[in-house]
Amino acid sequence: MKDYPRYLTPKFEPFDPLDLCEKTMSIVGRGSSRKYTDFYKVGVYGGIATGYLVGCCLRCPFCWVDWSRDYPEKHGQFYSPQQVFNRLINIARRKRVGRLRISGGEPTLNREHLLQLLDLTDPLGYLFILETNGILLGHDRSYAEALSKYENLYIRVSIKAGDAWGFERRTGALGDFFNLPFKAVGYLLELGTDMRVACMSDPRVMPSKERKEMIRQLERIGYYDYLEEEDCSPYPTAVARMRYAGYDLF
Repeated sequence: MKDYPRYLTPKFEPFDPLDLCEKTMSIVGRGSSRKYTDFYKVGVYGGIATGYLVGCCLRCPFCWVDWSRDYPEKHGQFYSPQQVFNRLINIARRKRVGRLRISGGEPTLNREHLLQLLDLTDPLGYLFILETNGILLGHDRSYAEALSKYENLYIRVSIKAGDAWGFERRTGALGDFFNLPFKAVGYLLELGTDMRVACMSDPRVMPSKERKEMIRQLERIGYYDYLEEEDCSPYPTAVARMRYAGYDLF
């Protein structure tokens, strides 16, 4: 695990996010099963049953997720799609909420797991909210096509930067890949998928010039809808990661 990126430091070596997808999947995936640490209801989206999964292909320092992101081999246990479905539906029924999601990591890392889970949830009419960084959807249009068939799926694509330099500095991934989330948005728009775009545009980390370029890029691919702009929040892990990366925000 010596070559596995953990969190950013001022002298980090940028990595290939697709390569990190594969490395992470070798840790958190086992066939159609995926590692999770917990299942519960949270208040966002008006109340939602959530599965907290393990593993991501980016290393954003403002990330609120616990240390399972950085040390996936030390956290969680494997659950099949059916086991995740059973837990989410049980929480939704007990807590009387009509929304489901898997969060805490990048849910698209294990395609087989995600699609099998959606096959189980979609017929029941619960709204499934998929929060993604868009890396794998932008890399493979067929993945976006597979997701577009679900009637009760809502996708939230999180944009981390508006240019290659910002993407590399704030995700750890090589700037050559910064267009993948924008491609994901473009594919989902073409397919008519129910979706929205979020972005980490806190002016303390994203310069106003870069924010304007990000908006221009979204407009070029036809996205003029609501843009959910996020601020860095002082979650304990986010505070630690920001300091490790050389930011002094909190």
